[in-house]
Amino acid sequence: MKLGIENRKQMIAAALLGTFLLLVVVYRFMPSSSTIASTTPATTGPEVAGGRAPRSGRRTSGAPSAKKQRPPQSLDPTLHLAQLASAEQIKYEGSGRNIFISQPDPVIPTPLSTGAAGGPNDSKTYTPPPVAAAAPIPLKFFGFASKPGEPKKIFLIKGEDTFIAGEGEIVDRRYKVVRITPTSVEIQDVVGSGPPQTIPLTQG
Repeated sequence: MKLGIENRKQMIAAALLGTFLLLVVVYRFMPSSSTIASTTPATTGPEVAGGRAPRSGRRTSGAPSAKKQRPPQSLDPTLHLAQLASAEQIKYEGSGRNIFISQPDPVIPTPLSTGAAGGPNDSKTYTPPPVAAAAPIPLKFFGFASKPGEPKKIFLIKGEDTFIAGEGEIVDRRYKVVRITPTSVEIQDVVGSGPPQTIPLTQG
């Protein structure tokens, strides 16, 4: 009987000792709540101090639902007969022109004044300044230099110089023979750009 009692006491003592050792191991390897509280601000401290809020890559599930939800619209299904009646009484009144029928062009009114710079009562018309008369060509026509059957050529004199020219030729680098007739010649000053001048045949 003594051996059974002693074995039972030893088993109880061994169980208590094992429980105590298990508690010691758990206490050493698991951090306490004070340690967790002290380490959590240290990791998040720089972000809070820098003024930066933590970003999360996920969006809240409430945002899409908020966008999809629209406020109910208030629709008035009442039929306003007064407004319909006023709309039916409106008649279209055009300008009287029928686009399917050709019509004459509108008449342009005649101006009452001539548009002079002096005013509406000024009836004076603008007159261009007179053109200066061209200087006479200093050539003399005194005979023919061609034979019968040949192109016409004439003698022209300018001072002491004598020229022989036909129609279309230029004399003295300035005067063009335009036309030759039996009694006269037409010559144009190409430098002065004046009209052709008729020079009569000089006898003698």
